[in-house]
Amino acid sequence: MSDEDEEPGAGRSEKRRSGLVQSVDRALTLLEVLAEDEEGHRLTDIATRSGLSISTVHRLLTTLEQRKFVQFDRSDGMWHVGRQAFTVGATFARQRNFVAPALPVLRRLRDRTRETANLGVVDEGEVVVLTQAESREIMRAITRVGGRAPMAQSGMGKAILATYSDDEVAAYIKRAALRPITARAITRLDVLRRDLEVTRARGYAIDDEEYVTGLRCVAAVIYNADAEPLCAISVSGLTARVPADRLDTLGRMVAEAAGELTQLLGGTTPAARPA
Repeated sequence: MSDEDEEPGAGRSEKRRSGLVQSVDRALTLLEVLAEDEEGHRLTDIATRSGLSISTVHRLLTTLEQRKFVQFDRSDGMWHVGRQAFTVGATFARQRNFVAPALPVLRRLRDRTRETANLGVVDEGEVVVLTQAESREIMRAITRVGGRAPMAQSGMGKAILATYSDDEVAAYIKRAALRPITARAITRLDVLRRDLEVTRARGYAIDDEEYVTGLRCVAAVIYNADAEPLCAISVSGLTARVPADRLDTLGRMVAEAAGELTQLLGGTTPAARPA
């Protein structure tokens, strides 16, 4: 029997709803069952609770285990929710924590600069754009929500990297490498370190056509209550609208907005952190 076939007595998994992919629905049902008890469940218990056959449950769990959404403890034969399920859930939690308070700040930043303002977080060595306030100008930078960029070649990424120690930066580069994405991209560790030193001193990072030719970006970090980088915000614009002599003005605005959002979220900047 395939996992798309109906099973007698399949309980909640047996219900046919328009647009459902049955195998996906069943896999998510198993995750819900596992989430009911942090102590985990045995295979037979999961089959009973889900209303699916043991063979179907085992096949689905094996697939989920390969993707790290569940894990199997061979010492006691118990199945548990895996770390990848936590990662996905934590992403949702971060969005709920960041986005709502950040949007008014991003909109004010957009209105002050007339450029697109972005909010991003680090995920698997890249920066992911969570939300943005788009510029109202006809000619504007296009940064897709959900888009990803390497940390070392993006404004928000470099702003966060500037909070790392030299050893942490070197370890990151060893994993991610410095790729020549554009002709202006940084491709040497010593050059990146100098760039990060300047970033720390002035309080904001600059992406000068390092990820997309014709696009400039300035960015600053938002900190949590432990003075650790939580996320970053940036302003991005076409080079025709963001000439080099405008970067410092924009950078100060972004750093000011980042400080405002840090305070709004109950964070603490490193300089203000108690000894």
